[in-house]
Amino acid sequence: MHIKHTKVYSMILLTGFLLLMTSCKKETLPVSANSLRASDIVSEPVAGTGQNPCVDLSVPTYITKVNDIYFIVDCYHNQVIYHDNLTDPLYEWQVMTSDINMGHTLASDGLVYLIDDTENNRILIFEKKDGVFYHTQTFDEIGNRPHYIIYDETTDTFYAWSSMNGEMYLFRHNPDDSRMYLTEIRKIDSLSDTYVRSFTILDDKIYFVSGIPGNPAILEASLDTFEIINTYPVPDSMAGMIQLTKIEDDYYITISTDINGSQDYATIVRTNDLSGLSEGNYEDIYEYFIGGGTPYYITQIDDAYYLTEHRIPGHSIWRFRITDREITDVETIY
Repeated sequence: MHIKHTKVYSMILLTGFLLLMTSCKKETLPVSANSLRASDIVSEPVAGTGQNPCVDLSVPTYITKVNDIYFIVDCYHNQVIYHDNLTDPLYEWQVMTSDINMGHTLASDGLVYLIDDTENNRILIFEKKDGVFYHTQTFDEIGNRPHYIIYDETTDTFYAWSSMNGEMYLFRHNPDDSRMYLTEIRKIDSLSDTYVRSFTILDDKIYFVSGIPGNPAILEASLDTFEIINTYPVPDSMAGMIQLTKIEDDYYITISTDINGSQDYATIVRTNDLSGLSEGNYEDIYEYFIGGGTPYYITQIDDAYYLTEHRIPGHSIWRFRITDREITDVETIY
């Protein structure tokens, strides 16, 4: 009798354990099930428009490299161009798209390519098929002047920043499926009326550069929650920042204007402590370049860094290297 009851009790325990395991099992939902919005697929995907008609660049804002192909966002020419060799003249490049109005950046995870169509408040999605880039999706009504997109490999997410109202749009796709979904919209309320040109993700933090109007400061927030962790005040002379880039142990900051919008204050500074900016604890490094222009975004490609710049004829894109804080091999690419 005792043995029989023990067997029954064991079966009850086993059944309860299995039910508990089943109830605690976390179901992984596809991206589409968690999306806020899915754009319509372009019924007739639009291919690139052929040879680059321009022999120069007009306010290039971004250069990057994906799968051995270089891309330049040629902002004032309203196009994105691409080529496999930086030494070739610009008229040998191909046009990925000219269906944008003052676009600023391109981001890719190797499968899909996202471009911000800034003045049209859109994000365009591209895919490469048989060596040709096709426009396959369009997301309309993306904030107010989407200005900066990056792909973060750790979170497997594209972050697209609406530069005029403090909103961040998060895009994702399922593995082995190129269709993109808008999955989240996050907000930094204190930046809702400030023109902020970019952000930087470092580990589990996200940094928003100082913008105008407003109190000149760099904001550090949690990447998970967007809750503000630290505020780093900056001088009025560097209120209109472009981008913050971490290289080795230093922060490199490109600056467009002062608090009044004057580009006479455009420069590049570096510091190893953001909290010291307001006290003047930084180094102006624009002397390594020509100076006098407006430096924009810095990107790393292979073992070198690239800087886009405007207001200096014949010096639109620079290449340079940094080793142990020493800036070397500074040269003009275009």
